[in-house]
Amino acid sequence: MSAREEILAAVRASLRQADRSEATVPRGYRSAPPLPDPVGLFAERVRDYRAALSRCAESELPAAIRAALGPARRILVPEGFPVPVEGSVPGTGETAAELDTFDAVVTVAALGIATTGTIVLDHGSGQGRRALSLVPDLHVCVLREDQIVSGVPDAVAALDPGRPQTWISGPSATSDIELDRVEGVHGPRTLHVIVVAPA
Repeated sequence: MSAREEILAAVRASLRQADRSEATVPRGYRSAPPLPDPVGLFAERVRDYRAALSRCAESELPAAIRAALGPARRILVPEGFPVPVEGSVPGTGETAAELDTFDAVVTVAALGIATTGTIVLDHGSGQGRRALSLVPDLHVCVLREDQIVSGVPDAVAALDPGRPQTWISGPSATSDIELDRVEGVHGPRTLHVIVVAPA
């Protein structure tokens, strides 16, 4: 008998002796107590990732976007973005090479996660396809306060598993064996999140 056959025989014997009744699996990890200040924690964690974060009222959003864009001039905005962005071009299926000619992209997010400082795009209205948020050097992402959930289990429960998702925690970065950090390798070099307070 080969080692493989011996191992499989042992597995089969164990399975024959196993209790087939349903075991109760604790699922407490799927929920967490509400956070006292999820928006504040989200802001702190986003900054921990070396991303920029600003907060504004709904009426101040156009000015906040313009400020976040800084000197960027070629700006891409996906279809369905909720406010006009001065000087922007609508995303219409550009190739990666064409996307690389843009200085920035402005999107909304599906939600944000307070405990990890993560924004999640499910590529619905105002978010565009995945490449839009990965190729331009600056990604400005708009998120409403009521879209911030406490933790990852809350995010997973809120998201549609049938939709594509991009989870972003800070600007794209990597480091080599000597821990020299390089930003902008696999995505935008700069991420700026704008958190919008309810009207």
